[in-house]
Amino acid sequence: MKHFVPRFVPVAAVTLSLGFATPVHASEDGWNDAGTIAKNALVVAAFGVPAVQGDWEGVLEAGGSIGGTMLITQGLKEVFPSRRPDGSDNKSFPSGHTSTSFAAAATLHNRYGWEAGVPAYIVASFVGLSRVEARKHRVGDVLVGAAIGTATGHLVTTKANERVQIIPWGDTKGAGIAMSMQF
Repeated sequence: MKHFVPRFVPVAAVTLSLGFATPVHASEDGWNDAGTIAKNALVVAAFGVPAVQGDWEGVLEAGGSIGGTMLITQGLKEVFPSRRPDGSDNKSFPSGHTSTSFAAAATLHNRYGWEAGVPAYIVASFVGLSRVEARKHRVGDVLVGAAIGTATGHLVTTKANERVQIIPWGDTKGAGIAMSMQF
């Protein structure tokens, strides 16, 4: 068995997004920025974890999951225009950041199991919270976005090879994910 820790993993995204939690108390822009960074980290993880493993089917499924979610979300924004709480435009329903984050989390969960899914869903939940705190969305917008992303991620993604295991770890000096592969 070969063990290595991928560079882009959901636990790193959790650490990254929670590291921005302190300054986000101060402003809506801080929440907005932190949520965007966390969303982007999840997308990188959804593509990066399978790419590091040479799992090109997983990369394609991540693309299908996230791409399909974005299409559904953008379509609903056009069909059901809703004013954002901050008044910036009529694209509040549903939350695109949240749907994309939950699609990435569901892809990681469905492909690699709960060990990758739980940290990814924590980050995705943070993204949803950030959208409400930034006054870009209402709670209902975020909940619908989460449902769209989760459903699409689970419908598009298949389980990875049973010979691959991803195991989260943590101690007082750091955290990450260890991966084990049988050849």
